[in-house]
Formats: sequence, structure tokens, C-alpha cells
Amino acid sequence: MKRLLLVGGGHSHVEVVRRFGIVPPPGTEVTLISSERHMPYSGMLPGHIAGHYGFHDMHVDLERLCRFAGIRFTVNEATGLDPIRRLLHCRDGGVAAFDILSLDIGSTPDVVPGAATYAISVKPVPRLLQAWERILLAARQTPQSIVIVGGGAGGVELALAMEHRLRNERLRETTLAVVTDHQTLLPQHPPAAARLLERCLEHRAIALHRGSRVEAVEDGALLLQNGRRLAASWVVWATSASAQPWPASGGLETDARGFVMVDDTLRSTSHPCVFASGDCAHVAHRSLPKSGVYAVRQGPVLAENLKRAARGAGLERYHPQRRALALISTGDRHAVATWGRLAFSGQWVWRWKDRIDRRFMAAFRSGESPA
Repeated sequence: MKRLLLVGGGHSHVEVVRRFGIVPPPGTEVTLISSERHMPYSGMLPGHIAGHYGFHDMHVDLERLCRFAGIRFTVNEATGLDPIRRLLHCRDGGVAAFDILSLDIGSTPDVVPGAATYAISVKPVPRLLQAWERILLAARQTPQSIVIVGGGAGGVELALAMEHRLRNERLRETTLAVVTDHQTLLPQHPPAAARLLERCLEHRAIALHRGSRVEAVEDGALLLQNGRRLAASWVVWATSASAQPWPASGGLETDARGFVMVDDTLRSTSHPCVFASGDCAHVAHRSLPKSGVYAVRQGPVLAENLKRAARGAGLERYHPQRRALALISTGDRHAVATWGRLAFSGQWVWRWKDRIDRRFMAAFRSGESPA
């Protein structure tokens, strides 16, 4: 009996579990270890912040999904790895043995001095959601100033979602700002999308500070590279991703930023018993965005290759999409879509995004056993 250990309840692993529930891997004992029982779906996070979706609309119940699939589920957090002895060390002091290990542990935002103490990171999402409730509570009592650091799609979506929720609750005196070290928003998207979203920020009275690199975060303020001090009751950190340190310290080959290096089969380039997917992985010789769109597409290939690895068969190759559709919500049931160099927006784009997101989540509910 092979022991397959899935670490992390990310977008790739939920698809692996769902597929194992439909066609179980023969002769394999599967365990999923996740730091949370519920996996937040990133595509619906801004809609939840804005008030369009409830908690269960945007979360996959991992325990229930694993029960459907006949997989053991444990709430725990990995802290160390010995790939030679094939042991995983956990936060509670326990050790889990494996024959095959798959990592889908996500990433954490890059930080500057003081950010870990005074800023709210967008990951892990459960902490962000808890912090958002505190922000709303404070704003209902007295006006607040909220600054989102990061001018990518995630940071802009959060700013617009927060503004929508605050406006709906008539908390108009609370201010929002977006700080980015780039001269434009969304540097990885077409300029037309950046212009659409910049106009949207302006229309919503959300201040935009371009070319403003944050040097440090203090209690109640940001220190910018140009010497300016920007007051902030709350700082939300939504910058580019960085890797968790323990896979590299455990001896896995990583790229320069610490992400697990994998080949086109999603298998570790240094340890054949280890696979990795999603944000925590770097596919060798490719430059893929840290985006849930790619993690979702890796799920079916990963599921197939974990089955094949358990029986010693040849592995299937992962072929990433050449370009990905991006659907960026603007808080108020509008959205901006990008495809290649094209960008377009409207209510119909939001309805399109809503159908895609709900269909994605429904796939994990329809496969679950009754409560």
C-alpha cells in the first residue's frame, strides 16, 4: 500500500481530491493535511469582501470533500521536510511518513520591515477575512483610513470591493488608497485594462499613489522611498508572492525565490517522490504568473500523475495555456476582462465571471456526500 500525502488545500489539490473521489487510486492510502478546514476560492474573495457572497459560497469544505473521496483529512501545518527519509514535520510536533508527497501550499506576500507586525497580509485568506470584520467594526464607530499596498489585480480588486461594501453601509468618511511602486496599475495586463481600472478608482475616490515604493510600515503609517509618510489606520499587503521557507530548507531544489522547482510533469527536479503545484511551484524553463487560473489547470494533470507515480508508470506532461482569461471585479457587479492585449468591461462581464465561479464551486459540492 503506497502512502500519498497531500500537503495544502489549494486549488490544485481540491481537484485531485475530487477526481480521487470519482476514480480512487488503487493500492494507495491518501491523506490531506491542511492548515484550515475550508479552502477559500480566490476568484470569489473580492465578491465576499464586497458583500455579494457568503462564507460558504466561496469556501470548499475540505473535510467533507475528503470524506466523499475516502481520504483521511487532518488540520495541521507543515513546518519541515526530510525528503530522504520521506518524513514531513508538522506544527503540533507530529511526523507524517509518505511514499509520495504533493505540495500545494501557496505563497505569502513579500514584506518590508514592520509589515509582519503592522500590516494585514492578503494570505492566508482566513486572517484577512477576520481582519476585514475588525475594519468594518472600527469604521462603523469612527472614520478609518485604509491603504492597500500592491497595484496588481488582487490589490485593485480588494480596494474596489472594500469601497463598495463601505459605501453600501454608508461609511463614506472612511478613505481608501492604493500604493504601487509601478507607474501604472496591473503591469502584467494590457494598458487598456489599467486605464479602465484607474478611471474606476478615480470615480470611487480611491487615491492612487504611483511609483511609491514602501520602505517600512509603522503603527499608523507607511514610510515611502521618497521620504513621504502616509497615514493609515489599516495597511493591507497585496504585493507579489514569496515562498514558504521550509521546502528549500528541507533540501528540495528551488528557484532563486525559493519556489519548488518542478519539471513539466509537476514532479520535483531534485526528488522524484515529491510533486508541487500552484503558487508554491516553479515549472522549470517557464515563467508562469502566481495565479489560481494556472493552479486550477494543473489539478487534473497532478491527479493523473500522482496515480501513475504510485504504480510506477510514465507521467503525463502539463501544458500551460499560452494566455489566460483574467476577470477582474470592480466591487459593484461590474468586471474588467483581459485576453491577450484585449480589455473590455461591463455588468455582463461580472455575470460571466459569476457563472464561472459558481460553476467551479458547484463541482466540489455535487461530488460531496450528504452531510
